[in-house]
Parts: sequence; C-alpha cells; structure tokens
Amino acid sequence: MGETTVKSLENRTTPSSPIVTDGRFARLRARTPRRPTIWFEIALIAISYWTYSLIRNAVPEQKAQALKNADWIWQAEHSLGLAFEHTVNQAVNSVTWLIVSMNYYYATLHFVVTIGVLVWLYRWQPGRYAAFRTVLFATTGVALVGYYLYPLAPPRLMNGQNFVDTVLVHHTWGSMASGNLKHMSNQYAAMPSMHIGWSLWCGVTIFLLAKAPWARILGLLYPTATLVVIVATANHFWMDAVGGMVCLAFGFGVSYLWYGSRPHRLPKLVEPAAPVARSGPAPTKAAGAAGAAEAAGAAEAEQQRVSSGSGK
Repeated sequence: MGETTVKSLENRTTPSSPIVTDGRFARLRARTPRRPTIWFEIALIAISYWTYSLIRNAVPEQKAQALKNADWIWQAEHSLGLAFEHTVNQAVNSVTWLIVSMNYYYATLHFVVTIGVLVWLYRWQPGRYAAFRTVLFATTGVALVGYYLYPLAPPRLMNGQNFVDTVLVHHTWGSMASGNLKHMSNQYAAMPSMHIGWSLWCGVTIFLLAKAPWARILGLLYPTATLVVIVATANHFWMDAVGGMVCLAFGFGVSYLWYGSRPHRLPKLVEPAAPVARSGPAPTKAAGAAGAAEAAGAAEAEQQRVSSGSGK
C-alpha cells in the first residue's frame, strides 16, 4: 500500500495519508481538499448556528431532572475531592473588576475567537479549513445529543448551594442564561460545555498550525482561561468541561474518517483547478506513434528536396 503525495503551491510535496483499501474501512476514501467559497461558508456557518440554537432551545428544559442531575454531579465531585466550583465562584466574585471582566469574557470571546480562527484558516490554511470546520460542526452537533439526554442545571441555579449568579449581581450584559436574555435560551443545557468544546478547538487548531511559539502558547492558554471563567461565573461544573472534551474528540474522529487524514496533516494550500480538456477522444498510443512517423517522413522528404534544389 503505497503513499501518495500532493504538490502544494509552495513548490513542495506534502505526504498525504494512504487510502485504506482493505479491512473494515474498505469503503472509505480520502477526500481531496477543495478551495472554500466564502459566501457558501458564511451561509453554511450562519444556517448551522441558527439550526443549532433552534434545536438546543427546543430541547425540553426538564427542570426537576436537571436539578437532580446537578445534585448528583455535585455529590460525585465531592466524593472525588474536586468540588472546588463554590470556592472559586465566591473568591473571584469578591474582586469586582475581575469577575466583571470574566462576565464579558464569557459572553463575547466564545464567538469572537472561534470566528477569528475560522477566518484565519480560510485565509491562510485553505487546504485544511474544511477538515477543521468539520471537527467544529461535528463537535457542536453531538453536543445537542447531550442536551437532550442529560438536562443539567448550572451551579448558579442549584437550590441551597449559595452559588453567585455573577451577571445578575454585577448587572453586566452577557450570559444568554441570565437576566432578560434567559428566556431566549435553554437554562438547563449545561452538559456538555460548548464554551470548552469551542475554546479547545480554537486552542488545538492554533497549537497545531501556528509557527510562532507565542501564538502556540496563547492557543493552549485560551481553553485553560475559559475553564476558569465558566467555573468562576457558576455557569458550569468542571465535569461539563470534560463533556466538551469528549465531544471534541468525537469531532476529530469524524473529520479523520471523512478526509482519511488528521486535519493538520492535509496540504496547507489547495492546488488550482486543472484546465478543462478539449473535447474529442484522447489520442491512443498507436495514433501517436503513427503521427510521429508521419512527421519524421515529411521532414526527411523536405530535407531531400532542399538538398536537390541546392545541387542545381
């Protein structure tokens, strides 16, 4: 089973993953990356996010079950000795400028950074864009299953645990699950955390593709900071973050099966479209050989004519 190569626009050949032709993946083949079309991508992302929001908010809230599940997770974390959410929430809430900053972080960067990474991929990594976009879409899609099967109240909505809803207390704009915006969002869709799923997607993508060390470090720090924020604002348990990581792993698996390669192993650039061949049957080897012989004979006859003419 040989290894094929794909020639990029940077005049180098990049190995692509071998196409599996036997075993249980016999029907799978590697998809060739194509140059993304900007208006198609904008429409696809907009429609997909609208559909995701519609389905997520249409999932039954199941308040009683969501609170019961929250109590179970809280007790499970206590049994592990890792129930630190309340301590972090109370400590950070006592520093006004810090918790207000985290409120705005929670409300904005979730979208801003994700869109920024998509734009960066589209502009500078077009050969890998579709594969990484597939990871993000698959991650988000499987999260909907979690919202439906496991309704979960965030810590700030638990009964008798004294978590602080930091958006309400500090009157900051932000969370779709607090204040006047809470009626637009499912209050009990905390598992898995897509703040972690998306931020980790951004971080992994930057870490794998960026060349500058500082950029790769920032890529790793971003999901770490997001974990602190979702806990400090009492919007998630840390176990919700684990759920987001599992969804991201699923997304990478889907992308690998579809493209036959890990996303960062695909060519960075995409070859331009091949010129359209002229209509008509392709010449055969026999026709080519006959044409060559005819041309050689004509050249020889012309040479003899010139020689005889010069001898007169």
